[in-house]
Amino acid sequence: MTELHAAATRAEPAPGGGPWRRGLRALLGNTRVMVSAAILAVIVALCLLAPLYASHVSGTDPFVADPVGSTVLNDGTVVPLLQPAAQGVGVLPIGPTGQAHFLLGADGDGRDVAARILYGGRNTLVIGVLAGLVACAGGLVVGLIAGYVGGAVDGVLSRVLDVVWAFPVLMLAISISAISFASGISLGFVRVSSGSLALPVLIIGVVYVPYVARPVRGAVLSVRAADYVGAATSYGAGHGRIIRREILPNVLSRVIVLFPLMVATAMLLESGLSFLGIGVHPPAASWGTIIEDGTQLLRNRPLMAIVPGALLAITVCVLNILGDAIRDAFDPKAELRMRAR
Repeated sequence: MTELHAAATRAEPAPGGGPWRRGLRALLGNTRVMVSAAILAVIVALCLLAPLYASHVSGTDPFVADPVGSTVLNDGTVVPLLQPAAQGVGVLPIGPTGQAHFLLGADGDGRDVAARILYGGRNTLVIGVLAGLVACAGGLVVGLIAGYVGGAVDGVLSRVLDVVWAFPVLMLAISISAISFASGISLGFVRVSSGSLALPVLIIGVVYVPYVARPVRGAVLSVRAADYVGAATSYGAGHGRIIRREILPNVLSRVIVLFPLMVATAMLLESGLSFLGIGVHPPAASWGTIIEDGTQLLRNRPLMAIVPGALLAITVCVLNILGDAIRDAFDPKAELRMRAR
């Protein structure tokens, strides 16, 4: 009877399945994660629907200045978009109307602020995601090469990473952006023009490569010393097979954990660069450029700066919550810490 019970116990699958399945169940069972994911999904959906909002709801072109235009309120009153300021000097854009047209008012050029916020959010999100992918992909490649090859290659790559790491991220990004703002960047046969969104994606992604490469390198060094890697080498497995079958699956979780955090930091850095005027080029918009425009009207039209700033803060917060949850779900060390409690 005891032998049959032992055999049945051995035949049962491991409770909870594999680590990826257990981690996914942990994420789906976390209420805070689900709420954060829902908030992020709503923000992303609203930004992706920016063209639909501009053409079918507000009926405005958020990229064309209209200093002499006007709008019709619900009561039939025709109101100019730019009105004389109360002090008698300059003009003041129309404030929030509470209706489809100019819901949050107009900016200093007579453009619909709500539509520009949605378009700007789309650009900020796209740049953040693509820059996060560039940082994670570049960090993964550099970390794999440095950790697996070792020797002089590891020494050279590590020193280069240390040099980049030594610079404050914002100052390094500002320096590169200021140099390339007018003429763009040329990389051999590839040229990135100054007005392209690919320029901030490339700059921000490269700046954050060391933040991914260093932990990946450490993980590769740890995995490379494992017994199963030595066994694969003794069986005659080539370097490509060892990297692809033994090392990469064991370090890929580190990159997945870092990706939401890289997206959040990339969005903050892009907004900072755009706020300083060396990020997204006008007439395109991002949350950073709209916040900068709103600071000039902060006393009279505060929502123009508050709304994109709040959306940026909320998006970064939910991405950090998701990143922390993914780390706790898929990082074995985090799982051990939870069990120790």
